[in-house]
Amino acid sequence: MQDLKRLRWQCRRGVKELDAVLCAYLDSYYVASSPSDQHLFSELLALEDDLLIACFFAKNFPEKEELKPLVEKIRSTFVG
Repeated sequence: MQDLKRLRWQCRRGVKELDAVLCAYLDSYYVASSPSDQHLFSELLALEDDLLIACFFAKNFPEKEELKPLVEKIRSTFVG
């Protein structure tokens, strides 16, 4: 439970749209996702806001190859 509280705090960013996307994933998919995806989500939260905005809204991908499938899943589910 403490981990979810920490992650929720990390999902809160300076951009409302980014908050919405990250918190929606946390609420809808995080608990049921694999330990590997949970770890990748934590890594994703460590990225700067401008990189996350580019990933979700400008259809760019992070440099780390392992994050790309998770970004695509979040983008297709919550951003459209």
